[in-house]
Amino acid sequence: MKLHDVRVHRSDENLARRDQLAWKIAEVATDPVEVTPEVTEMVINRVIDNASVAAASLTRRPVVSARSQALSHPRSIGGDGANIFGTDAAIRVSPEWAAWANGVAVRELDYHDTFLSAEYSHPGDNIPPITAAAQHLAAERGLTGRDLVRGIATGYEIQIDLVKAISLHKHKIDHVAHLGPSAAAGIGTLLGLDTETIFQAIGQALHTTTATRQSRKGEISSWKAHAPAFAGKMAIEAVDRAMRGETSPTPIYEGEDGVIAWLLDGPTAAYQVPLPERGEAKRAILDSYTKEHSAEYQAQAWIDLARKLHNQHPELAAPGAIASVVIHTSHHTHFVIGSGANDPQKYDPTASRETLDHSIPYIFTVALQDGSWHHVDSYSPERAGRVDTVALWHSVTTVEDPEWTRRYHSLDVSEKAFGGRVVITLSTGETITDEIAVADAHPLGARPFGRAEYVNKFRTLAADVLEADEIERFLDLAQRLPELNAHDIGQLTIVARPGLLAAAPMPKGLF
Repeated sequence: MKLHDVRVHRSDENLARRDQLAWKIAEVATDPVEVTPEVTEMVINRVIDNASVAAASLTRRPVVSARSQALSHPRSIGGDGANIFGTDAAIRVSPEWAAWANGVAVRELDYHDTFLSAEYSHPGDNIPPITAAAQHLAAERGLTGRDLVRGIATGYEIQIDLVKAISLHKHKIDHVAHLGPSAAAGIGTLLGLDTETIFQAIGQALHTTTATRQSRKGEISSWKAHAPAFAGKMAIEAVDRAMRGETSPTPIYEGEDGVIAWLLDGPTAAYQVPLPERGEAKRAILDSYTKEHSAEYQAQAWIDLARKLHNQHPELAAPGAIASVVIHTSHHTHFVIGSGANDPQKYDPTASRETLDHSIPYIFTVALQDGSWHHVDSYSPERAGRVDTVALWHSVTTVEDPEWTRRYHSLDVSEKAFGGRVVITLSTGETITDEIAVADAHPLGARPFGRAEYVNKFRTLAADVLEADEIERFLDLAQRLPELNAHDIGQLTIVARPGLLAAAPMPKGLF
């Protein structure tokens, strides 16, 4: 990897195009280096993972809404269109709208992969727009599964490299600002576009996807699931415009009125962004990790620890047994999903699912009481409103521990951690203390996810919404991803059981 110095430049400095970060990202996208076998295997895992969580969300209101919008935009000219999760594979819509609908389905349950460093990300959000572009142009350009794998590997590489170097949340900018450029780069790799075209698409994609983090603060709304889908949609549109010869604001990152100067660390800012050298394999996807539980990633390890404490200490289940719970953890966990956020909604039993998903006091309470976590039942209004749950929930607080913050930001994967230490004080005055560094499903966790776990996750989440033969058809296709031809790429979707989608009526809107 090479570290690239990135800073703000005055207009009269005339920063050369080849010295701009967007150009360097585009050069990574055009590098013909082969994808390694282990990266290919992980791409397959994440395609399966995305389909798992999309299947589980097909009848949820935001997904139904996004699907209804997409179905209002039939296949455009210039290609075959793209599939929408849940609908018949023969139904094709314009690719940017397929990316929109599928992106919402993938993100709705907050249940797919993650990478956390200077910024936060769900790099699997790259897959819907890149796949939609592939399906639209597969026949026209003779695309294969190998091309799709290459595009996805680029999307992961760019987003994760940006996440390692540039913090957005520090300035209350939503993390999807790194997704627009990465998806545009991935589509560029998929289609074999030249560096200039990808450069322009990256600039446009970044320019149109910067927004505030209010979408993840206070009363969190359904826009949380739509935000990455919007970034993917914008990436496809940016690529389309760039392919037609349209240009972007330049320099988009380094300009004196650009993103860094006015949205991030300001005119004196300086970053070092890691990117692969030419000829170096794109391996960043291997640094990311998926979720065993449907909750914010920082909650994964805490669910596992709560489950362990539930089993090891049955005395905790007695009414009134616990006086208080203090979670010592990283800055992010404390201030974003912990009591340090100062969001009263995080303690509100009538809060939205999206809000409870971002409340570690709620999540730890339910997991401790139940010894398990379910993507639907654990968020139900009945579960959140249980009297004993509310009482315990309100006794749970978080504090920042500098050591756990340091480990959270460490670039050494062997010590990078997303957990912390919990101190449970019993009503007797006794205390129970335990800690966890990473989730059980993490590559360094107690039960790391491999192909078998990804397949099982898909089978479990799809069981009630897909027919048995459809489950097997998709798994067979996904696991042969590099070998797929243009026709096969058009079948890389999931079709719901007959009547399932009809039971979730589509809302009416403008389109």
